[in-house]
Amino acid sequence: MSMVYLKPPQWEVFCSDSRFRVLVAGRRFGKTYLSLVELCRAAWSPGRLAWYVAPTYKQAKRVAWKPLKLMTRPYWALPPNETDLRIELQGGGTICLRGADNYDSLRGDGLDFMVLDEYASIAREAWPEVLRPALADKQGRALFIGTPRGHDHFYDLYQAVQNQKHWATFQFTTEQGGNVSRQELESATHDLDERTYRQEFQADFENLSVGLVYYAFDRTENVKPLEYHPQLPVFWTLDFNINPMCSLVGQKDGDSVYVLDEFVLPDSNTEAACAAFRERTLPWFRVTQIPMRLSVYGDATGNSRQSQASRTDWQIVKDFLARYPRDYKVSFGVNSSNPPVKDRVNCVNAKLRNQAGERKLLIDPRANQLILDLERVHWKADPGGNLLPEIDKSDPARSHTSDALGYMIAKEFGMHPTFGERAGPIF
Repeated sequence: MSMVYLKPPQWEVFCSDSRFRVLVAGRRFGKTYLSLVELCRAAWSPGRLAWYVAPTYKQAKRVAWKPLKLMTRPYWALPPNETDLRIELQGGGTICLRGADNYDSLRGDGLDFMVLDEYASIAREAWPEVLRPALADKQGRALFIGTPRGHDHFYDLYQAVQNQKHWATFQFTTEQGGNVSRQELESATHDLDERTYRQEFQADFENLSVGLVYYAFDRTENVKPLEYHPQLPVFWTLDFNINPMCSLVGQKDGDSVYVLDEFVLPDSNTEAACAAFRERTLPWFRVTQIPMRLSVYGDATGNSRQSQASRTDWQIVKDFLARYPRDYKVSFGVNSSNPPVKDRVNCVNAKLRNQAGERKLLIDPRANQLILDLERVHWKADPGGNLLPEIDKSDPARSHTSDALGYMIAKEFGMHPTFGERAGPIF
Protein backbone atom coordinates (compact mmCIF):
# COMPACT_ATOMS: atom_id res chain seq x y z
CA MET A 1 0.00 0.00 0.00
CA SER A 2 1.32 3.46 -0.91
CA MET A 3 2.39 5.85 1.82
CA VAL A 4 -0.34 7.54 3.80
CA TYR A 5 0.13 10.59 5.94
CA LEU A 6 -1.36 10.78 9.41
CA LYS A 7 -1.01 13.86 11.53
CA PRO A 8 0.25 13.42 15.12
CA PRO A 9 -3.16 13.10 16.83
CA GLN A 10 -4.35 10.63 14.17
CA TRP A 11 -1.10 8.72 14.47
CA GLU A 12 -1.56 8.45 18.25
CA VAL A 13 -4.92 6.74 17.72
CA PHE A 14 -3.57 4.56 14.89
CA CYS A 15 -0.64 3.30 16.99
CA SER A 16 -2.72 2.28 19.98
CA ASP A 17 -2.74 -1.48 20.43
CA SER A 18 -5.96 -1.49 22.49
CA ARG A 19 -8.63 -3.76 21.10
CA PHE A 20 -11.37 -1.13 21.45
CA ARG A 21 -10.72 2.57 20.93
CA VAL A 22 -12.99 5.58 21.36
CA LEU A 23 -12.11 8.80 19.55
CA VAL A 24 -13.99 12.00 20.40
CA ALA A 25 -13.00 14.73 17.97
CA GLY A 26 -14.10 18.12 16.72
CA ARG A 27 -15.46 18.76 13.24
CA ARG A 28 -12.98 18.48 10.36
CA PHE A 29 -10.46 16.65 12.55
CA GLY A 30 -9.86 14.12 9.79
CA LYS A 31 -11.96 11.30 11.22
CA THR A 32 -12.98 9.87 7.83
CA TYR A 33 -9.42 9.77 6.50
CA LEU A 34 -8.21 8.03 9.65
CA SER A 35 -11.11 5.55 9.35
CA LEU A 36 -10.13 4.62 5.78
CA VAL A 37 -6.49 4.10 6.70
CA GLU A 38 -7.57 1.89 9.60
CA LEU A 39 -9.82 -0.16 7.28
CA CYS A 40 -7.03 -0.70 4.77
CA ARG A 41 -4.65 -1.88 7.46
CA ALA A 42 -7.24 -4.23 8.93
CA ALA A 43 -8.10 -5.82 5.55
CA TRP A 44 -4.56 -6.17 4.23
CA SER A 45 -4.20 -9.94 4.89
CA PRO A 46 -6.01 -12.89 3.27
CA GLY A 47 -9.49 -13.68 4.55
CA ARG A 48 -9.82 -10.57 6.68
CA LEU A 49 -13.09 -8.60 6.73
CA ALA A 50 -13.35 -4.96 7.84
CA TRP A 51 -16.49 -2.83 8.03
CA TYR A 52 -17.11 0.89 8.06
CA VAL A 53 -20.46 1.41 9.83
CA ALA A 54 -22.23 4.75 9.51
CA PRO A 55 -25.62 5.73 10.96
CA THR A 56 -27.29 5.07 7.58
CA TYR A 57 -26.46 3.35 4.30
CA LYS A 58 -26.79 6.64 2.43
CA GLN A 59 -24.42 8.35 4.82
CA ALA A 60 -21.84 5.58 4.48
CA LYS A 61 -21.94 5.91 0.70
CA ARG A 62 -21.89 9.71 0.70
CA VAL A 63 -19.08 10.11 3.22
CA ALA A 64 -16.70 7.20 2.63
CA TRP A 65 -17.34 5.36 -0.63
CA LYS A 66 -15.62 7.68 -3.11
CA PRO A 67 -12.50 8.37 -0.99
CA LEU A 68 -12.22 4.66 -0.14
CA LYS A 69 -12.20 3.75 -3.83
CA LEU A 70 -9.53 6.37 -4.54
CA MET A 71 -7.33 5.11 -1.71
CA THR A 72 -7.60 1.42 -2.67
CA ARG A 73 -7.76 1.61 -6.50
CA PRO A 74 -4.25 0.20 -7.13
CA TYR A 75 -5.06 -2.85 -5.01
CA TRP A 76 -8.45 -3.99 -6.30
CA ALA A 77 -8.85 -7.70 -6.94
CA LEU A 78 -12.17 -7.00 -8.69
CA PRO A 79 -14.09 -3.84 -9.55
CA PRO A 80 -15.90 -2.51 -6.45
CA ASN A 81 -19.45 -3.75 -5.88
CA GLU A 82 -21.46 -0.51 -6.13
CA THR A 83 -24.63 -2.05 -4.72
CA ASP A 84 -23.12 -3.82 -1.71
CA LEU A 85 -20.45 -1.13 -1.20
CA ARG A 86 -17.80 -3.84 -1.06
CA ILE A 87 -14.15 -3.77 -2.18
CA GLU A 88 -12.08 -6.95 -2.47
CA LEU A 89 -8.34 -6.38 -2.30
CA GLN A 90 -5.55 -8.25 -4.07
CA GLY A 91 -4.18 -9.40 -0.74
CA GLY A 92 -7.38 -11.38 -0.08
CA GLY A 93 -9.09 -9.05 2.38
CA THR A 94 -12.44 -7.28 2.00
CA ILE A 95 -13.73 -3.85 3.06
CA CYS A 96 -17.47 -3.17 3.26
CA LEU A 97 -19.48 -0.06 4.01
CA ARG A 98 -22.63 -0.57 6.06
CA GLY A 99 -25.49 1.48 7.49
CA ALA A 100 -26.84 0.94 11.00
CA ASP A 101 -30.34 2.24 10.21
CA ASN A 102 -31.47 -1.39 9.98
CA TYR A 103 -28.87 -2.92 12.25
CA ASP A 104 -30.63 -6.28 12.57
CA SER A 105 -29.73 -6.92 8.93
CA LEU A 106 -26.02 -6.79 9.87
CA ARG A 107 -26.12 -10.10 11.74
CA GLY A 108 -24.16 -13.08 10.44
CA ASP A 109 -20.70 -11.99 9.34
CA GLY A 110 -17.66 -12.54 11.54
CA LEU A 111 -15.48 -9.42 11.50
CA ASP A 112 -11.82 -8.66 12.10
CA PHE A 113 -12.35 -4.92 12.48
CA MET A 114 -15.01 -2.24 12.32
CA VAL A 115 -15.20 1.53 12.45
CA LEU A 116 -18.38 2.96 13.96
CA ASP A 117 -18.49 6.50 12.58
CA GLU A 118 -20.61 9.25 14.21
CA TYR A 119 -21.46 6.76 16.92
CA ALA A 120 -23.78 9.23 18.67
CA SER A 121 -26.17 8.87 15.72
CA ILE A 122 -26.10 5.05 15.70
CA ALA A 123 -28.82 3.33 17.73
CA ARG A 124 -27.66 2.51 21.25
CA GLU A 125 -28.72 -1.14 20.83
CA ALA A 126 -26.72 -1.76 17.63
CA TRP A 127 -23.38 -2.30 19.38
CA PRO A 128 -24.30 -4.74 22.19
CA GLU A 129 -26.96 -6.65 20.27
CA VAL A 130 -25.41 -7.06 16.81
CA LEU A 131 -22.01 -5.46 16.20
CA ARG A 132 -20.11 -6.58 19.30
CA PRO A 133 -21.10 -10.26 18.78
CA ALA A 134 -19.83 -10.02 15.17
CA LEU A 135 -16.30 -9.52 16.54
CA ALA A 136 -16.39 -12.48 18.93
CA ASP A 137 -15.19 -15.45 16.89
CA LYS A 138 -12.24 -13.58 15.36
CA GLN A 139 -11.56 -11.48 18.46
CA GLY A 140 -11.98 -8.47 16.22
CA ARG A 141 -11.21 -4.86 17.07
CA ALA A 142 -13.35 -1.72 16.90
CA LEU A 143 -12.86 2.02 16.60
CA PHE A 144 -15.68 4.32 17.74
CA ILE A 145 -15.46 7.79 16.22
CA GLY A 146 -17.63 10.86 16.52
CA THR A 147 -18.22 14.45 17.49
CA PRO A 148 -20.15 14.87 20.76
CA ARG A 149 -23.91 15.28 20.60
CA GLY A 150 -24.80 15.91 24.22
CA HIS A 151 -25.03 13.46 27.10
CA ASP A 152 -26.16 10.46 25.09
CA HIS A 153 -24.89 6.88 24.70
CA PHE A 154 -21.63 8.08 23.07
CA TYR A 155 -20.99 10.10 26.21
CA ASP A 156 -21.96 7.10 28.35
CA LEU A 157 -19.52 4.87 26.46
CA TYR A 158 -16.67 7.39 26.68
CA GLN A 159 -17.16 7.74 30.43
CA ALA A 160 -17.72 4.04 31.14
CA VAL A 161 -14.56 2.69 29.49
CA GLN A 162 -12.07 5.10 31.03
CA ASN A 163 -9.17 3.00 32.33
CA GLN A 164 -10.89 -0.28 31.41
CA LYS A 165 -8.73 -3.14 30.21
CA HIS A 166 -8.59 -3.49 26.40
CA TRP A 167 -10.05 0.02 25.92
CA ALA A 168 -8.41 3.33 25.06
CA THR A 169 -10.01 6.77 24.78
CA PHE A 170 -8.87 9.86 22.87
CA GLN A 171 -10.21 13.40 22.72
CA PHE A 172 -8.96 16.02 20.26
CA THR A 173 -10.14 19.45 19.19
CA THR A 174 -10.59 20.59 15.60
CA GLU A 175 -7.48 22.77 15.93
CA GLN A 176 -5.40 19.79 17.06
CA GLY A 177 -6.47 17.96 13.90
CA GLY A 178 -4.63 20.56 11.86
CA ASN A 179 -7.11 20.71 8.98
CA VAL A 180 -8.82 24.01 9.85
CA SER A 181 -6.96 27.30 10.11
CA ARG A 182 -6.96 29.36 13.27
CA GLN A 183 -8.51 32.22 11.29
CA GLU A 184 -11.48 30.02 10.37
CA LEU A 185 -11.88 28.89 13.97
CA GLU A 186 -11.74 32.50 15.13
CA SER A 187 -14.46 33.35 12.62
CA ALA A 188 -16.61 30.52 13.96
CA THR A 189 -16.45 31.96 17.48
CA HIS A 190 -18.46 34.93 16.21
CA ASP A 191 -21.05 32.78 14.44
CA LEU A 192 -21.80 30.17 17.13
CA ASP A 193 -22.92 30.41 20.73
CA GLU A 194 -20.38 29.38 23.33
CA ARG A 195 -21.77 25.91 24.07
CA THR A 196 -22.24 24.97 20.41
CA TYR A 197 -18.68 26.03 19.62
CA ARG A 198 -17.33 23.92 22.48
CA GLN A 199 -19.24 20.89 21.23
CA GLU A 200 -18.51 21.15 17.52
CA PHE A 201 -14.91 22.38 17.56
CA GLN A 202 -13.54 21.59 21.02
CA ALA A 203 -15.13 18.12 21.26
CA ASP A 204 -16.80 18.83 24.60
CA PHE A 205 -19.91 16.93 25.61
CA GLU A 206 -22.45 19.76 25.88
CA ASN A 207 -26.16 19.35 26.48
CA LEU A 208 -27.63 21.32 23.57
CA SER A 209 -30.81 19.37 22.94
CA VAL A 210 -33.78 21.51 22.00
CA GLY A 211 -36.63 21.32 24.50
CA LEU A 212 -34.54 20.23 27.46
CA VAL A 213 -36.79 20.47 30.54
CA TYR A 214 -34.17 21.09 33.23
CA TYR A 215 -32.05 23.50 31.24
CA ALA A 216 -30.50 25.01 34.40
CA PHE A 217 -28.81 21.75 35.46
CA ASP A 218 -25.04 21.57 35.24
CA ARG A 219 -23.38 18.30 36.29
CA THR A 220 -20.17 20.06 37.31
CA GLU A 221 -22.02 22.58 39.49
CA ASN A 222 -25.08 20.74 40.85
CA VAL A 223 -23.50 17.35 41.60
CA LYS A 224 -21.30 17.10 44.70
CA PRO A 225 -20.54 14.36 47.27
CA LEU A 226 -22.87 15.00 50.22
CA GLU A 227 -23.06 13.79 53.80
CA TYR A 228 -25.96 13.43 56.22
CA HIS A 229 -26.15 16.22 58.81
CA PRO A 230 -27.93 15.13 62.02
CA GLN A 231 -29.03 18.67 62.86
CA LEU A 232 -31.00 19.12 59.60
CA PRO A 233 -34.46 17.67 58.88
CA VAL A 234 -34.83 14.86 56.36
CA PHE A 235 -37.26 14.70 53.45
CA TRP A 236 -38.54 11.69 51.51
CA THR A 237 -40.39 12.28 48.25
CA LEU A 238 -42.06 9.60 46.13
CA ASP A 239 -43.29 9.01 42.61
CA PHE A 240 -45.74 6.08 42.64
CA ASN A 241 -44.71 4.39 39.45
CA ILE A 242 -44.66 0.59 39.26
CA ASN A 243 -41.69 0.07 36.97
CA PRO A 244 -39.58 1.62 38.26
CA MET A 245 -40.81 2.71 41.68
CA CYS A 246 -38.82 5.86 42.51
CA SER A 247 -38.18 8.01 45.54
CA LEU A 248 -35.52 10.37 46.83
CA VAL A 249 -34.18 11.11 50.29
CA GLY A 250 -32.39 14.30 51.25
CA GLN A 251 -32.23 17.28 53.55
CA LYS A 252 -33.31 20.92 53.48
CA ASP A 253 -31.34 23.77 55.01
CA GLY A 254 -33.21 27.04 54.71
CA ASP A 255 -33.74 27.57 50.99
CA SER A 256 -31.13 24.98 49.97
CA VAL A 257 -31.97 21.38 49.03
CA TYR A 258 -29.58 18.43 49.21
CA VAL A 259 -30.47 15.10 47.56
CA LEU A 260 -28.49 12.41 49.36
CA ASP A 261 -29.71 9.24 47.66
CA GLU A 262 -32.34 7.67 45.40
CA PHE A 263 -34.31 4.43 45.44
CA VAL A 264 -35.11 3.20 41.93
CA LEU A 265 -36.78 -0.22 42.17
CA PRO A 266 -37.69 -2.06 38.94
CA ASP A 267 -41.11 -3.76 38.82
CA SER A 268 -41.76 -2.92 42.45
CA ASN A 269 -44.31 -1.47 44.86
CA THR A 270 -44.79 1.00 47.67
CA GLU A 271 -43.97 -1.52 50.39
CA ALA A 272 -40.56 -2.13 48.81
CA ALA A 273 -39.93 1.62 48.65
CA CYS A 274 -40.70 1.87 52.34
CA ALA A 275 -38.28 -0.94 53.13
CA ALA A 276 -35.52 0.75 51.09
CA PHE A 277 -36.12 4.04 52.90
CA ARG A 278 -35.97 2.31 56.29
CA GLU A 279 -32.72 0.53 55.46
CA ARG A 280 -31.09 3.77 54.26
CA THR A 281 -32.16 6.01 57.16
CA LEU A 282 -31.85 3.64 60.12
CA PRO A 283 -28.08 4.30 60.47
CA TRP A 284 -28.83 8.05 60.51
CA PHE A 285 -31.31 7.63 63.38
CA ARG A 286 -28.75 5.65 65.34
CA VAL A 287 -26.35 8.60 65.23
CA THR A 288 -28.54 10.70 67.55
CA GLN A 289 -31.02 8.22 69.09
CA ILE A 290 -33.68 10.94 68.93
CA PRO A 291 -36.65 11.01 66.53
CA MET A 292 -35.62 12.16 63.07
CA ARG A 293 -37.58 15.15 61.77
CA LEU A 294 -39.03 13.77 58.55
CA SER A 295 -41.14 15.53 55.91
CA VAL A 296 -42.79 13.34 53.27
CA TYR A 297 -43.80 14.58 49.81
CA GLY A 298 -44.89 13.05 46.56
CA ASP A 299 -47.48 12.26 43.94
CA ALA A 300 -50.96 13.35 45.04
CA THR A 301 -52.54 10.65 42.88
CA GLY A 302 -51.25 8.16 45.45
CA ASN A 303 -54.27 9.12 47.53
CA SER A 304 -56.58 7.43 45.04
CA ARG A 305 -54.56 4.58 43.51
CA GLN A 306 -54.98 1.31 45.37
CA SER A 307 -51.70 -0.52 45.57
CA GLN A 308 -52.07 -3.42 48.00
CA ALA A 309 -54.94 -4.98 49.98
CA SER A 310 -57.31 -2.13 49.06
CA ARG A 311 -54.99 0.46 50.60
CA THR A 312 -53.85 3.51 48.70
CA ASP A 313 -50.15 4.23 48.24
CA TRP A 314 -50.24 7.00 50.82
CA GLN A 315 -52.03 4.78 53.31
CA ILE A 316 -49.24 2.24 52.94
CA VAL A 317 -46.61 4.94 53.59
CA LYS A 318 -48.47 6.28 56.63
CA ASP A 319 -49.00 2.82 58.07
CA PHE A 320 -45.32 2.03 57.58
CA LEU A 321 -44.06 5.16 59.33
CA ALA A 322 -46.58 4.72 62.15
CA ARG A 323 -44.73 1.53 63.10
CA TYR A 324 -41.66 3.60 64.11
CA PRO A 325 -42.91 6.49 66.27
CA ARG A 326 -39.65 6.61 68.24
CA ASP A 327 -37.54 6.90 65.07
CA TYR A 328 -39.42 9.45 62.93
CA LYS A 329 -41.29 12.64 63.79
CA VAL A 330 -43.33 12.82 60.59
CA SER A 331 -45.17 15.55 58.72
CA PHE A 332 -46.77 15.15 55.28
CA GLY A 333 -46.60 17.77 52.56
CA VAL A 334 -48.97 16.27 50.01
CA ASN A 335 -51.63 18.42 48.35
CA SER A 336 -55.01 17.20 47.16
CA SER A 337 -53.75 17.52 43.58
CA ASN A 338 -50.39 17.85 41.87
CA PRO A 339 -49.17 21.30 40.80
CA PRO A 340 -49.14 22.10 37.06
CA VAL A 341 -46.16 20.46 35.38
CA LYS A 342 -44.78 23.73 34.05
CA ASP A 343 -44.87 25.35 37.51
CA ARG A 344 -43.20 22.35 39.12
CA VAL A 345 -40.44 22.36 36.48
CA ASN A 346 -39.82 26.07 36.85
CA CYS A 347 -39.46 25.63 40.63
CA VAL A 348 -36.78 22.96 40.08
CA ASN A 349 -34.92 25.09 37.53
CA ALA A 350 -34.95 28.02 39.95
CA LYS A 351 -33.24 25.84 42.55
CA LEU A 352 -30.74 24.47 40.03
CA ARG A 353 -29.67 28.01 39.11
CA ASN A 354 -31.54 31.23 39.77
CA GLN A 355 -31.22 34.55 37.96
CA ALA A 356 -28.59 35.68 40.44
CA GLY A 357 -26.45 32.67 39.47
CA GLU A 358 -26.98 30.86 42.79
CA ARG A 359 -27.31 27.07 42.88
CA LYS A 360 -29.54 26.02 45.76
CA LEU A 361 -29.93 22.36 44.74
CA LEU A 362 -27.08 19.89 45.14
CA ILE A 363 -27.22 16.18 44.31
CA ASP A 364 -24.97 13.38 45.48
CA PRO A 365 -23.49 11.25 42.65
CA ARG A 366 -25.30 8.22 44.13
CA ALA A 367 -28.54 9.66 42.73
CA ASN A 368 -27.46 8.65 39.23
CA GLN A 369 -30.94 8.23 37.70
CA LEU A 370 -31.97 11.67 38.92
CA ILE A 371 -28.84 13.12 37.32
CA LEU A 372 -29.69 11.40 34.03
CA ASP A 373 -33.25 12.75 34.27
CA LEU A 374 -32.05 16.31 34.71
CA GLU A 375 -29.76 15.92 31.70
CA ARG A 376 -32.13 14.11 29.35
CA VAL A 377 -35.83 14.75 30.06
CA HIS A 378 -37.45 16.77 27.25
CA TRP A 379 -40.70 18.54 26.58
CA LYS A 380 -43.08 16.66 24.34
CA ALA A 381 -43.46 17.92 20.77
CA ASP A 382 -46.43 17.84 18.40
CA PRO A 383 -46.14 16.35 14.86
CA GLY A 384 -44.98 19.75 13.62
CA GLY A 385 -42.10 19.84 16.07
CA ASN A 386 -43.67 22.49 18.30
CA LEU A 387 -42.94 22.01 21.99
CA LEU A 388 -45.85 21.30 24.31
CA PRO A 389 -46.13 22.11 28.05
CA GLU A 390 -45.99 18.44 28.99
CA ILE A 391 -43.07 16.11 29.59
CA ASP A 392 -42.12 13.49 27.02
CA LYS A 393 -42.72 10.12 28.70
CA SER A 394 -41.70 7.93 25.76
CA ASP A 395 -38.63 6.60 27.60
CA PRO A 396 -39.94 4.44 30.48
CA ALA A 397 -36.73 4.95 32.45
CA ARG A 398 -36.92 8.73 32.46
CA SER A 399 -38.75 11.48 34.37
CA HIS A 400 -39.80 9.53 37.51
CA THR A 401 -37.01 10.63 39.86
CA SER A 402 -37.21 14.23 38.63
CA ASP A 403 -41.00 14.13 39.12
CA ALA A 404 -40.44 13.06 42.72
CA LEU A 405 -37.99 15.92 43.22
CA GLY A 406 -40.43 18.38 41.68
CA TYR A 407 -43.24 17.45 44.09
CA MET A 408 -41.06 18.31 47.07
CA ILE A 409 -39.60 21.53 45.68
CA ALA A 410 -42.94 22.83 44.38
CA LYS A 411 -44.53 22.24 47.80
CA GLU A 412 -41.77 23.91 49.80
CA PHE A 413 -40.66 26.58 47.35
CA GLY A 414 -43.69 27.16 45.15
CA MET A 415 -43.65 30.21 42.92
CA HIS A 416 -45.80 33.14 43.95
CA PRO A 417 -46.22 35.31 40.84
CA THR A 418 -47.67 38.79 41.17
CA PHE A 419 -51.30 39.33 40.24
CA GLY A 420 -51.97 38.84 36.56
CA GLU A 421 -48.78 36.83 35.96
CA ARG A 422 -48.45 33.11 35.55
CA ALA A 423 -45.30 31.01 35.54
CA GLY A 424 -44.73 29.03 32.35
CA PRO A 425 -42.18 26.71 30.82
CA ILE A 426 -39.03 28.10 29.32
CA PHE A 427 -38.22 25.99 26.26
